Amino acid sequence: MTDLATPAAVTGTRRLFGDQTFHFQALRVLNDVAAGGADVNEVLETIAHIPEGDAGAWYDAFSATARRNEDRVRDNRDPISRGLGLQRAHTYWRTAEFLLPPADPRREIAWSAQIATFDAGLQALGVPFERFEVPYENGRLRAIFYPAPGGDQQPLILFVGGYDSTLEELYFMLAKDANDRGYNVLTYEGPGQGAALRRHGLSFTHAWEKPNGAVLDHFLAHYAKPPGIVLVGMSMGGYLAPRAAAFDARIDGLVAFDVLFDFGALCQAYGALAADPVKGRLPGVKWAMENGCWTFGVGSVADLLAASSAYTLAPVAHRIGADVLVLAGASDHFVPLSQVDAFTSALKQARSVEIQVYDQASGGAEHCQLGATTLWHATFFDWMRRRFGS
Repeated sequence: MTDLATPAAVTGTRRLFGDQTFHFQALRVLNDVAAGGADVNEVLETIAHIPEGDAGAWYDAFSATARRNEDRVRDNRDPISRGLGLQRAHTYWRTAEFLLPPADPRREIAWSAQIATFDAGLQALGVPFERFEVPYENGRLRAIFYPAPGGDQQPLILFVGGYDSTLEELYFMLAKDANDRGYNVLTYEGPGQGAALRRHGLSFTHAWEKPNGAVLDHFLAHYAKPPGIVLVGMSMGGYLAPRAAAFDARIDGLVAFDVLFDFGALCQAYGALAADPVKGRLPGVKWAMENGCWTFGVGSVADLLAASSAYTLAPVAHRIGADVLVLAGASDHFVPLSQVDAFTSALKQARSVEIQVYDQASGGAEHCQLGATTLWHATFFDWMRRRFGS
């Protein structure tokens, strides 16, 4: 794991902040520019008002930018301008709450606002989408289906996020561009994510085949059966999606975006940083431990580290029979490249395995290729055509 105490954790890249966590999250906002979810100078102006490492100032700056977009769209007669303004407001609300402690009341304000602006934005833009909820244990799982013209003739793209992603964010990461290419997309959130966590108290489970299966069962019972299903897991989803595919023969294609063979090993590394008197105060380390305790439903770092040990693909990767695409960034500050070899070596029954590691020069070396959406999309959609046709 990259040492987060090093200001330039990703060498050779111009920094938005010295701290890697603040830099990465700012880059995450800029990542949505390509899909209309942010604007470059709007983001640069916002982060110019944030002192290094100040989570409160981060919330104030991004929430102010979100409100500015909401105020401005009231005067937009053009529905596309209004819709894009609302989509940007969504992204800034999502970003605003990110670094706050789980119990901070401002998180509820931002979370409600990001959902409202997202839906209003899609409606103004005329983008078809269908929300539904799936009963699961003692709660419900939210999902959004994005149909495309002719999409029933193409493989369904099933997309899930990870440790801190939101259901609505997945539209900008992949769903919009997949729709533009004629694919139907189904996104969902499971235990430990979104409303499943915040409204129903459902924490993460290592047995991700259960929530993934529940969502897929519901979808197939109410929508036309697609000619194939490709499951894409983002960030921690690089563990969650392969785990689900290992137990579900309905998954024809699997994409680890990016690789995450052993999440427990990452938690152990962060736990060691958290125990250090100096490194434990770094924003990224503090946030990772707080978010982990919240999303895993545990009361201490020790409990989090114990719970995370089950999140490894070592016992199940040999069961995966799908075509597999493995993505990785050469300078990923979360996941070491060694996990690429560990995962691909364990794929004993996969129909095919392809690997793409993005170097620094490509612009895709960060975790999940943030800031280089069109780069990994080119890899992914070409793989889709080669493996599943057009």
